[in-house]
Amino acid sequence: MTQTTHRPETGPAPRRTAEPRIHRAWFVAAVAFVTIIGAAAFRSLPGLLIDPLHDEFHWSRGTIGAAVSVNLALYGLTAPFAAALMDRFGIRKVVAVALSVIAVGSGLTVFMHAAWQLMLYWGLLVGLGSGSMALAFAATVTNRWFAERRGLVTGVLTAASASGQLIFLPLLSWMVESHGWRPAAITVALAALAVVPFVWLLLRDHPADVGLSPYGARSFVPKPAPVTGAARRTLTVLVRAARTGPFWLLAGTFAICGASTNGLVQTHFVPAAHDHGMPVTAAAGLLAVIGVFDVAGTIFSGWLTDRFESRRLLATYYALRGISLLFLPMLLAPAVHPPMIFFIVFYGLDWVATVPPTIALCRQHYGEDSAIVFGWVLASHQVGAAVVAFLGGVARDVFGSYDVVWYGAGGLCAGAALMALVMRRGPALPA
Repeated sequence: MTQTTHRPETGPAPRRTAEPRIHRAWFVAAVAFVTIIGAAAFRSLPGLLIDPLHDEFHWSRGTIGAAVSVNLALYGLTAPFAAALMDRFGIRKVVAVALSVIAVGSGLTVFMHAAWQLMLYWGLLVGLGSGSMALAFAATVTNRWFAERRGLVTGVLTAASASGQLIFLPLLSWMVESHGWRPAAITVALAALAVVPFVWLLLRDHPADVGLSPYGARSFVPKPAPVTGAARRTLTVLVRAARTGPFWLLAGTFAICGASTNGLVQTHFVPAAHDHGMPVTAAAGLLAVIGVFDVAGTIFSGWLTDRFESRRLLATYYALRGISLLFLPMLLAPAVHPPMIFFIVFYGLDWVATVPPTIALCRQHYGEDSAIVFGWVLASHQVGAAVVAFLGGVARDVFGSYDVVWYGAGGLCAGAALMALVMRRGPALPA
C-alpha cells in the first residue's frame, strides 16, 4: 500500500455547528451533479460533428478523429493535476475556471476554417477545461464530504455525465440536422457558462468551512492546509503508485473502459449507424437512451460497490460489455428494431458502471492520495479513448466499415475482465 503523509491543519478548527436535519453534504453533491451535467454537454457533440465537418471542410474522418483524440487525452491527463489544484486552491475556484475554459473553446470553434484550429479550440481548450471537470472532481467531493455512502454518491455523480448526455444529445442532434453544427457549439458554450454562478455561490470546499463533519463521520474533521506544489505532488503520487501492481492493473482496465465507451461508442456510433442508413437523429436518440440506463446502472453499481468486492464487480462488467460489442455489427440497420433496443439497454446499464468500484479500489490501496491516483487512472481511460477515437476514424477511411473496431473492442474487454480478477485485494481503510 502506498504510504501517505498527514497534511497539517490550517490553524484552529472552525467552531462545530449542530448537524442539520439534511446534511449539507447532500446539497454539495447536488451542486456537483448539476455542475457535471453542464460540463457533460460538450461530450454529446463530437460524434455529431464528424459528418458535418467532413462535408463542409472536406477534412478526413481520421483528421477529425485526431482532434477528438487530443480532447479525450487531455481530458484524462489534466485530471490528476486538477485534483491536486483543488487541494491547493479549492474546488470552487478550479471548477469555475474550468467551465469558463470549456465555454471559450467551444465558442471559438464557430470561427474556425482550418483543421489546426479544431485541434486548438476543441482539442486543447475544451480538453483542458473538461479534464478539470473529470471524475477526479467527483472523487474529491466524495472523499471530502462523505465518510459513508461513498459508493452510492460516486455512482450518482458519475451518472451526471450520462444525464448531461441525455439532456443535450437529442437537442444538439436536432440543431445539427436543422441548423448546422455552429448553433450546437454555441449551445455547449452557454451551458457551461450557465453553471458557473451555481458553482461560485453554492459549492463549498470542505465540511469544516461550514462547521460540519463529513456525512457519517464519527468525529469532526478539520480542514487540511492548502497543499503547495500541486504539480510536484501530482507527479510524486504517480511515481509512488507506479511502483505498485494494482495501479497498472487499474490503469490497464480503465484504458480499455475508455476505448470501448468514449473512444468508440460515443464518438463513432452515430456515423456507424448512419453508414447503415439510420438517420442521424435516430442514432443520437439511441445514444440518449444509453444515457437513461447509464444513470440507473451507475447508481446501482455504486450501491453494489458498498456491499460487494469491487474486483469481481469489475470483471463482471467488462465481460458483459465485451459480449455486447461482439454482437453490435450484426444489429446495425436502417431502422431501430427490438434487438438493437436490447443492446442499447444492456450496454447502457454497463456504460460507466466500472467507475464506482474503480474509485473504491483506488481508495483501498492509496488512501488520502486516492483522488490523485484515480486522476492518473482516469488519464489512462482517456488515452485509451483517444487512441480508439483516432483509429476508429482511420479504420472507417481504410476499410469503409467500423466492424473490425467493434470486434477488437470486444476482445479488449475480455482482457480487462481477466486483469480485474488477478488484482490483489486491497486493505479496507477506515472512513
